[in-house]
Order: sequence, then C-alpha cells, then structure tokens
Amino acid sequence: MPEGTASFDTSPYVRRIEKPWGWEVHWVPDGKPYMGKIIHIKAGARLSLQKHDQKLESWFLISGRAKVIWESEENGELLETELEVGKGYSCYVDQRHRLAGITDCDIVEVSTPESGTTYRLEDDYARQG
Repeated sequence: MPEGTASFDTSPYVRRIEKPWGWEVHWVPDGKPYMGKIIHIKAGARLSLQKHDQKLESWFLISGRAKVIWESEENGELLETELEVGKGYSCYVDQRHRLAGITDCDIVEVSTPESGTTYRLEDDYARQG
C-alpha cells in the first residue's frame, strides 16, 4: 500500500441475534460511532418497555404493521402510535418506549452506539436488567 494511504476493511458484516419476540440483524460492526439493525417482530409480540440514559434511536417501518408505545412529553402517559411505511420516528434519551408487531413486521433501526445504560422497565418474557 502506498505511503499515506489508510487501511480500509471492505469485508461485509452481519450478525443475527435471536430474540423471544423475533430477531435482529446488525449490519454495523461493534466499535462504530453508530448502529444499524433490522428488527423483525412477530405478530402480537412486543419488545421490552425500556429507556436509555444516553442512546438515541430512530425507526423506519419497511414491511408489515407495527406500533411504538412511548411516553408523551406532555403528561408522561404511554401513547400508542402505529408506524407508517415510508416515515421515520425517533425516540429521545430517557423516553420510555417499546416496539410491537401488529403483524409480522420489519423495522430498520439506526442509533447512537450501544452505550450508557438501557433500563428494562417491563418485559413479557421475564428477562432481567
């Protein structure tokens, strides 16, 4: 490699993670300043109700029907919003939220890295943490 040329890793990357509600496919390697994943949620299944003390997340529904249950800024109550295909939705630091599949669905999630603490407040599968 010529002097002054950076070393580039052009290898493809993917990691599938099985979850009780479906699965995730991460396409960004650990250590990057961002994360990208596809979240597949089975019909009627929900992720845990959670909040993050540092992490920001945005979602984009690509197939099926899904909703986000999230905290209202106005009064702190949990609201349900059905996601629309072709539109983006964003969650903020310390905002309680959970995704749910109305039908089998696929959602693209982009976020800041897996940093800080994720607080799992409720979970349909009795997972701790």
